[in-house]
Amino acid sequence: MKRTFVAVALLLVSLCAGAQIKWNQRYQEYFDQYKDVAIQQMLRYKIPASITLAQGVFESGAGQSELTRRGNNHFGIKCHGWTGRTTYHDDDARNECFRAYGTAYESFEDHSKFLTGSRRYSPLFLLKQTDYKGWARGLKECGYATNPQYAQKLIEIIQLYKLYQYDTATSYDHFYAERIQQGDVRYQIHEFNQNYYVIARRGDTFRTIADEVGISYRKLAQYNERDKRDVLEEGDIVFLKKKRTKAPKSYKDHLHYVKAGESMYSISQKYGIRLKSLYKLNHLSPYYQIRVGDALRLR
Repeated sequence: MKRTFVAVALLLVSLCAGAQIKWNQRYQEYFDQYKDVAIQQMLRYKIPASITLAQGVFESGAGQSELTRRGNNHFGIKCHGWTGRTTYHDDDARNECFRAYGTAYESFEDHSKFLTGSRRYSPLFLLKQTDYKGWARGLKECGYATNPQYAQKLIEIIQLYKLYQYDTATSYDHFYAERIQQGDVRYQIHEFNQNYYVIARRGDTFRTIADEVGISYRKLAQYNERDKRDVLEEGDIVFLKKKRTKAPKSYKDHLHYVKAGESMYSISQKYGIRLKSLYKLNHLSPYYQIRVGDALRLR
């Protein structure tokens, strides 16, 4: 009898552990892409950025759900008297009416107005901006979602990805928030070394990428220390702002050992460092020919 009880207990523990949120690269990319917009919304409407991001990633499947792809609806908000564009999707009932937007930014803005404009959610704004647990539980209690685990899922996401760090932000990257506001780009935008970058596709040039991200193609080439007429190779890293003079602090005691096929330029792009700075950090002449196995400092 005792053995049976222990076995059942272990099974329950296993099942509970399996139900927990696990780290997902798509989730992290979603947060990198929308964190500045979430902070912007927080500073305007007093909704914790962590809550906005957790709801957005959960409701939209990290931007991959059918509802999001068809109507840019990141928060699962139904019509409820909505007079704008609509789309229909099976949810609690078949073929329910959902709000549709022209861009993801419009969805984030409407989510903020939806919460601030409803008396139902007014008790949430009595909570501290850093009380993400209270907000998560309050959203469930106020009827935002029918999923009984909704609050716990939001809390798990916020804790796993440390989204609470954004709830004390007093500023955001205006450059990037404006890119989102002007409309979604077809490139997945990544963040590294206090910069943003995209991965070039086959046939890309600085001009084709510039047209998508809303930056002068001449500046884009300058940021990446290339000629504006260069044809990029598929997989090339293209930074959207001027590169830094050093790698992130986490690379303080890290050395990069040169591999076959690498160049000083490709290494500088990998770590988001200006080429001139990489030579300077390693006391090398710009004419030095690196060799496989060379150890390079990054800070």
